[in-house]
Amino acid sequence: MDDIRSVIAENITQLRRSNGMTQAGLAEKLNYTDKAVSKWERCESLPDITVLKAIADCFGVTVDYLITSDHKQIPTAEDTPAAESISNSSKNRGFITGMSVMLVWLIACIAFLLINALDKDSCIHWLALIYAIPASMIVWLVLNSVWFDVHRNFLIISLLMWSLLLSLFLTLLFAGTAAPLLFLMGIPGQVIIMLWSRIRTGRN
Repeated sequence: MDDIRSVIAENITQLRRSNGMTQAGLAEKLNYTDKAVSKWERCESLPDITVLKAIADCFGVTVDYLITSDHKQIPTAEDTPAAESISNSSKNRGFITGMSVMLVWLIACIAFLLINALDKDSCIHWLALIYAIPASMIVWLVLNSVWFDVHRNFLIISLLMWSLLLSLFLTLLFAGTAAPLLFLMGIPGQVIIMLWSRIRTGRN
């Protein structure tokens, strides 16, 4: 057991360093703490099979690679066959996210034109474009949660909150009621979001 533990520790360390990654960087990708990664590399603990698979996928190697020694070459991110696939997948997800956001704006523009055609004297048609802003934030938030860095969610949620408050303010303004005090709700809301972003969810 000690031999396999030291082999795994050495392989993780070499792969991490050859890919220019810190312990904290690897820990973030695995949703673990850097303390846990440090323990693996010092042979103080052994990752379970699901974590080994996640580490292998992260570096584009097999689990067998992690548990064997005497490798002729240590693969880097540029060398692994999975690197190009991961890069293309990330780009595709970015394009899909952008297309989804633009679809929201396309629907909003259609609604704007239809409402304007039916009632040219009303200002309500502008609300279709105004509410497209928080709707875009919701689409971005969902896709970012699934595909990208979840830490960016706190920024998106902040933008969503303020755009919703702006939308409500303009809706009331078009209705003949000015309610600037609505924006006061954004202050405790922003504080809550900031405190929430400080909560660590990594595992030891």
